[in-house]
Amino acid sequence: MIEFPYTVGYGMTECGPIICYEDWKSFKPASCGKQVPRMEVKVLSPDPENIPGEIVCRGANVMLGYYKNEEATAQVLDADGWLHTGDLALMDAEGNVTIKGRSKNMLLGPSGQNIYPEEIEDRLNNLPYVAESIIVQQNEKLVALVYPDFDDAFAHGLKNEDMEGLMEENRVALNATLPGYSQITKVKIYPEEFEKTPKKSIKRFLYQEAKG
Repeated sequence: MIEFPYTVGYGMTECGPIICYEDWKSFKPASCGKQVPRMEVKVLSPDPENIPGEIVCRGANVMLGYYKNEEATAQVLDADGWLHTGDLALMDAEGNVTIKGRSKNMLLGPSGQNIYPEEIEDRLNNLPYVAESIIVQQNEKLVALVYPDFDDAFAHGLKNEDMEGLMEENRVALNATLPGYSQITKVKIYPEEFEKTPKKSIKRFLYQEAKG
């Protein structure tokens, strides 16, 4: 077994080069570290340790604004200089930030519970023969759109007709790890990769009304 140290940081173009980071020796698993020196970071939540809120940050490395776009600038930079990132997270007593998802992607469960599709997608993407996925809400039910890892599947002697059964097995396995309000009711298989932005993020808006 090969072992090597690694850690995770958190940053964005509007606040370069980084907002949070932690040395690998002190890194808390699943977090993106703590605020870096000369930065202020907080989570806008009445209980940041238990209730996710938006990450906001302030410091000399925060942008002055979007070029010739005052309206867009006003949407993310407030009067006190805080940059509103649009990312939802928890922050523990030691200052470790754990990202839950994007505020614009958050879904509501049947009783108003907050559902973070990115968390579910991360778990699903680690299951056998899943290349990438999107969790969408249709008719108040959660549906997983999956692009299978066909190369890996075919290398193991599997065929196209095996995919539906494999993904159903993944759905059952995934649901066993999720709370009741986040259960996936169906998997829809896509034959090609999802369309992406220049930053390689999936264009979620294209798939919200996916049929099948």
